Amino acid sequence: MTTPTNLPTAPVIDETVRLLTEHYVFPEIAEQLAGLLQRRLTEGAYDVNDAEELARLVTADLQSVNGDRHLRLKHHAAPVPPKQGAATLDAMRRNFDTSLGGAPRVQLLDGGVAVLELAPMLFPLEWAAEPLGAALTLASRAQALIVDLRANRGGDPDTVAFVCSYLLDERTHLNTMHWRGGERIEQSWSLPHVPGARFGGSKPLYVLSSDSTFSAAEELAYNLQQLGRAVVVGEPTRGGAHPCQGWTVHPHLEATVPFGRAINPVSGTNWEGTGVQPDVPCAAADSLDRAHALALARLTG
Repeated sequence: MTTPTNLPTAPVIDETVRLLTEHYVFPEIAEQLAGLLQRRLTEGAYDVNDAEELARLVTADLQSVNGDRHLRLKHHAAPVPPKQGAATLDAMRRNFDTSLGGAPRVQLLDGGVAVLELAPMLFPLEWAAEPLGAALTLASRAQALIVDLRANRGGDPDTVAFVCSYLLDERTHLNTMHWRGGERIEQSWSLPHVPGARFGGSKPLYVLSSDSTFSAAEELAYNLQQLGRAVVVGEPTRGGAHPCQGWTVHPHLEATVPFGRAINPVSGTNWEGTGVQPDVPCAAADSLDRAHALALARLTG
């Protein structure tokens, strides 16, 4: 759906450039991109009268230097509030209310193997702790667990740590965030206590991935894979490891700018640009059956 507008293109580009320059995790790339956007504006490349088309053009340019998929000018069909992060938060809330809080499926398969689908995203922990804790507690009694992240497009790193806490026995260092400029580093650890029951750190665990799995969902898969806790089954993920914030720059446009980067304590790197590589590659559509077969073989072997 397009949104016809009388677009104030220059102010949108100017504000996007300002946000890039002030906040992007890689200042030298921000400088390159700022020059590119200003040059393209002068050349008339953004002379369009449609917010969705402008978003597409600017996003292509923003991602042209280092392929950062979190760096976007994002179009919203409905008008979005001006407050920082409000556009994303409003959309999240609608999705939260229609997805059982981000855990739309808990199912017991043959052989005592449970499936827990986490979708469409890992919502802010202050919302999601109760529904996710309930779903993970229910799944804790299974003999093996399949966590389905194929339709999960990201979310809150604190929620990643919360979910990991149910799948490990001990408090564990999961990830380290390096914020812009390198002056602030923040470690992420699993929790010493969780509400409800843990699935724990020893029973078979599988994570399903697809080329739509993104951002915080990739971190969940990557953390568990690097710790040797889970077998990832499916397709390589999209490859976005930079947490971002959103700013409304027009009633229908939001600039999302990454301000940090993740470093895994095991690998010393992250999944930016490469995606999480599955341990058992297969089509996403076949991954549930494949993981179920692997779980049954392990339980009966």
